[in-house]
Amino acid sequence: MAHAAFVIHSRPYRETSQLVEVFTREQGRQSLVARGSRQPRSPLKGLLQPFVPLRLTFGGKGELKTLYSAEATAPAIRLAGPALYSGLYLNELIYYLLEVQTPFDEVFDVYVETLQKLTAGSVLEPCLRHFEFYMLSVLGYGVDFTQDAETGAAVSASGWYAYRPEAGFVALSKAEPGAYRGDWLYDLAELRLESPEVLNAAKRFSRTALAPYLEGRVLKSRALFIKGKRGNSSE
Repeated sequence: MAHAAFVIHSRPYRETSQLVEVFTREQGRQSLVARGSRQPRSPLKGLLQPFVPLRLTFGGKGELKTLYSAEATAPAIRLAGPALYSGLYLNELIYYLLEVQTPFDEVFDVYVETLQKLTAGSVLEPCLRHFEFYMLSVLGYGVDFTQDAETGAAVSASGWYAYRPEAGFVALSKAEPGAYRGDWLYDLAELRLESPEVLNAAKRFSRTALAPYLEGRVLKSRALFIKGKRGNSSE
């Protein structure tokens, strides 16, 4: 059976092969050995790259399977600059958050949709926040933005709240550094990411909520994004 897929990570293996992590629509994340893929005349050379829509066949016992064939089903999704770093960030989230060999067909569709938005020039921050919130929800890590996690009372639009990881939002007696205003939480619940304050709140929430599941890993895409911003500021 052939599978729609994207490469999310690869590295050299032995003299002429690669270990390739792919995200498939039907079977989720898969770890594959692409034998001979680095040989000069290999039909796989240059094909196993991020953001290339692929159709793959693979098989074998155990978690590490053998790639049998690969073909591109459409031109590569062209990303450059911050959009490229954003696409790599999506790949890292999939690589670190999704279990191997577990189907996530809806995540696959949202991933493709997000890549298409990035290549179409959509504003990056809302695209990334939408994907992060979706991942948190699908994996069961989402929270209720409209209810106090301690009392069960509805969030007050004029109140201030603190986020407690893996629990939710709790009321504060007054504003504190890093607190969330109640009306921002209602915007986050509906993904209305229009004002700078709400966008900033969405980013802070995502970073905090995802941190336990990334287990302290430093994401390379974030480092590239920061490096790119520094380079632009020096021009």
